[in-house]
Amino acid sequence: MTVDSSRVAPLPQAFDLSLIVPCHNEEKNVHAFFERVKDVFDGSGVSYEIVYVNDGSSDGTMAQLRSLISEDAGVHALRAIGFSRNFGKESAIFCGMKESQGSCVCLIDADLQQDPALAFSMYQYLVEHEECDVVAAYQETRRENKVQAWLKRRFYRTFNVASDEIEMPENMSDFRVFRRTVADALVSMPEYYRFSKGLFAWVGFNTHAVPYTPDERLTGESSWSTRKLFKYAFSGIIAFTTWPLKVAKYIGFVSSLVATLYLLYVLIVDYLIMGIAIPGYPTLVCLVLLFGGLQLLVLGVMGDYQARSYIEQKRRPLYIVKERYDTRG
Repeated sequence: MTVDSSRVAPLPQAFDLSLIVPCHNEEKNVHAFFERVKDVFDGSGVSYEIVYVNDGSSDGTMAQLRSLISEDAGVHALRAIGFSRNFGKESAIFCGMKESQGSCVCLIDADLQQDPALAFSMYQYLVEHEECDVVAAYQETRRENKVQAWLKRRFYRTFNVASDEIEMPENMSDFRVFRRTVADALVSMPEYYRFSKGLFAWVGFNTHAVPYTPDERLTGESSWSTRKLFKYAFSGIIAFTTWPLKVAKYIGFVSSLVATLYLLYVLIVDYLIMGIAIPGYPTLVCLVLLFGGLQLLVLGVMGDYQARSYIEQKRRPLYIVKERYDTRG
């Protein structure tokens, strides 16, 4: 017997809001983040929990989280989930959404670049506007160097041109507050190669965008290098479009056309009309190298898609939990 989920009353949630905080080498930030959250939310009438997800940090982040939970002694709803290794921020976000128990969910970083006060304002907007499902913050002013800022702009434009099914707003961040229905929709897609910005666009729902300017990091440095950003961007394009395969097809078609035209030129113009001997060894070597390289390029693009399918079919978990700590025991 099938059940129409739209007619099933949602289960009551334990909290009004769940703050999901992915952590990677944030040992000097987790306490300050908690203090800032308390300043904003305590006394507001909003029941909340904080779900810290330690993504295989190599510093003392997990020790600091244990200390934080021990010191709080159950006054607040705090949880710390530690991975067995670094699985990536996307896996940490997925874990936090799956583990959270709030009617609404907030994704926020531990470094205080994203102000909990703004998260509270975003939550208030969501509560006051029933037609809205997601409140997402976009960076009004970027603080990266000009090269990184330009590359990110190009990525969004390339992605939106290449994608046939979704359009991703430019400069939209992972800093969002959204309803449980949205979180459930995202958790229902346990794909291995995750790209949250694209997934939010794919599931739809009514989204309200708010501008924000990130503050300076409290301590430490960002884990996102230019190389990692390139890898993440490429993963997003592969995950949501077959555009690279189409480009490979067009390259093959154009190359074949150029090769045919060149062959006709050599036979008709050089040999029959001009009486010039047909070039031999140098021409042959150049053509072999050219088309060999193009074939490898096309095979490489196809191989990338095949490799991702291979990994997905293994159905490996997105993360492995090593330890858990909870103020509620």
